[in-house]
Amino acid sequence: MTDSRDIAQLLEDWEFEPGTIGVRLVSLANRDMIQMRVEMGVLQMETTDRPDGSRPGGMATYLDFLIAERINCGEDWRLAVEHCIEIDREFMQFYQRRISWLQLKEYANVVRDANHTLALMDFCEEYSPDESWGMSHEQYRPLVLFHRTQADALQALQVTTPENAIERINIGLHCIQVVFEQHEIVEHFEDDELVNQLRATRESLRAEYEIGMTLNEQLEQAINDEQYELAAELRDQISTSSSPPTSI
Repeated sequence: MTDSRDIAQLLEDWEFEPGTIGVRLVSLANRDMIQMRVEMGVLQMETTDRPDGSRPGGMATYLDFLIAERINCGEDWRLAVEHCIEIDREFMQFYQRRISWLQLKEYANVVRDANHTLALMDFCEEYSPDESWGMSHEQYRPLVLFHRTQADALQALQVTTPENAIERINIGLHCIQVVFEQHEIVEHFEDDELVNQLRATRESLRAEYEIGMTLNEQLEQAINDEQYELAAELRDQISTSSSPPTSI
């Protein structure tokens, strides 16, 4: 802690509440820091690069370090045990900061940290020393995509339109469905809790803002119904739209 106050006084002033995520953004040593209240104390995180402020091998994150090592060592390079230990640490740190950003409603930062975690998952999948270790992380990909989709939609709602927020949710749902398909568990997609939460958010936005089907949803339906002239018209409308949705 860089706070000059005694830690006991800090904890007394900020009571831990079970079942809640206590997070705040504070200014320390002329820079912003995230503090998360946990049962036995306070976690303090940097707002950029590695949450713990370390620079592995002089790099911004351990993923950056691994990418550089992989380039230097060639195609046959694989993750070693010591790599896996440090990767686990980076996954946990970025998870803690990601849920902190969600609590603080800093949605662009949620997306940024989620993208880092997904890139680290991709790297692990390609260079994992064994399948079981890779799957120990891959099983959380839908959760990371869920957080990213939530944040991306809420950010779109703040700065663009409700229609765009709905489109961001649809894009996120598609990304999650692809994961289920890749792991041959697509039969569980419709009943997945995270999927249903995103759908509930989408329909809540429709009801609150009185929105029907978006242009992209109309296009998908037209293609499914083989109404190709209508589909062409909708594509033209989408291409000239002032704020078309972009993939997350």
